[in-house]
Amino acid sequence: MALAKLFRTTVFKLSLAYLVAFASGAGIVLSNVGWNLDRLIDQQVGKAIDADIAGLSEQYVQGGLHRLVTIIQRRTHRPGAGLYLVTTPAGEPIAGNIARLPPAILSASGLVQTEYQPAGDIRRKRKALARVFVLQGGFHLLVGHDLEEGQQLRELLARTLLTSVLWLVLIGTVGGLWIARRVLMRVDHINANAQAIVGGDLSGRLRLAGTGDEFDRLVQNFNAMLDRISILMAGLKEVTGNIAHDLKTPLTRLRAGVEQALRGAKSREEYRAALEKALEESERLIQIFDALLSIARAEAGAGREGMSDFDAASVIQDVGELYEPVAEERGLAISQSAPAGLRLHGSRELISQALANLIDNALKYGVPDQARPGPNGGKEAAAIELSAQRNGGKIEFHVADRGPGIAEGDRGRVLGRFVRLENARLRPGSGLGLSLAAAVARLHDGTLRIEDNKPGLRAVLSLPAFSARPEPRAPLAIARPDVAA
Repeated sequence: MALAKLFRTTVFKLSLAYLVAFASGAGIVLSNVGWNLDRLIDQQVGKAIDADIAGLSEQYVQGGLHRLVTIIQRRTHRPGAGLYLVTTPAGEPIAGNIARLPPAILSASGLVQTEYQPAGDIRRKRKALARVFVLQGGFHLLVGHDLEEGQQLRELLARTLLTSVLWLVLIGTVGGLWIARRVLMRVDHINANAQAIVGGDLSGRLRLAGTGDEFDRLVQNFNAMLDRISILMAGLKEVTGNIAHDLKTPLTRLRAGVEQALRGAKSREEYRAALEKALEESERLIQIFDALLSIARAEAGAGREGMSDFDAASVIQDVGELYEPVAEERGLAISQSAPAGLRLHGSRELISQALANLIDNALKYGVPDQARPGPNGGKEAAAIELSAQRNGGKIEFHVADRGPGIAEGDRGRVLGRFVRLENARLRPGSGLGLSLAAAVARLHDGTLRIEDNKPGLRAVLSLPAFSARPEPRAPLAIARPDVAA
């Protein structure tokens, strides 16, 4: 059963496919080597035969048939694969170590392969490569080379090829099974840990082998995914608890107001006042749910498809102009400053919404308890500073006020959902503005920091800068205070 499981693994199948491809390639290479070796042997034998014929022909010219026969008889007694035959013009043997030949060979031209029977062993038929030369007087001189050695070499190559392929298959199969077993052990270990996590233990994590291979990288990404899921689940539990706690009060007020109107309202004006109060509570509940949906969308990554390149100065200008009338009504001033060329890649709408939440937070809670003395003995005007600047590879949006600020121990806590400090509970708000701004920062791989403005509070939205081709027209720098009435 375990062996069958190994055979079904992808690693073994890949090893088998690689083995087949390698064995096929080795077979083709060795076959090509054998074929080229045959050609080389035939060429070398042909050259040797031609050189031998030329030498013997010269001896015939110098000493006649007697000298030629004497030389051939001397050579036939030497060990080796050389074949010689001298015949009369009618084809009758005179001297040599060949007993019989096919009759047509003596009239063949060029280098030919033929069968022959050696002298002294006429029962065997052997193969040879030979050439026939006609001497003066019509005598035939055949010089050849026995091919038995070449055939033995070919058989040796064939056996070597077969043996190599068999060893290759054996080693490849065993190696594939060994590799598949090791890989399957790691995969089974990962699966066992994953099943425990699927069973509900989201705190569990896969263990790294420490090899740094693709499995370790997969485990790292899987653990990072689990960390993200754990954070989202914790956030979901927190939101659920916060909704149950923070929405209970407005819903209770809404119900109490309606019940009181039903029991005690006597006139149309009283009913109208109760309905207006109920409408106000309903609007507040809708705003809370809209904020929660925006946070959920940002944390889920929605909005990435609408990201584009834009300049930070234009966002500062648009958001500042939007809140100028509100600030003037409260006797505040909004100052704006941003140099040109601060390029971002992101969702302009979400970043603008995050800045709007930070400004709204500053308008609500950033008013100083008492006006501070000005430079000429008068009173310092309450102001909100809205700016953007580059800090290394980041572009930072600053929203600073001159209010009472937030204690250092509470600056991280206020970024959570529905978190409202004690001094802010008497003022309107849901405790979701900073949480939404932090979610937008995370969506853009940035951060939201709460710092001391000395005096007051400074919210810093830090986002990665984006280097792109310059636009045809760069936005103008903004550096002007807007004085409230």
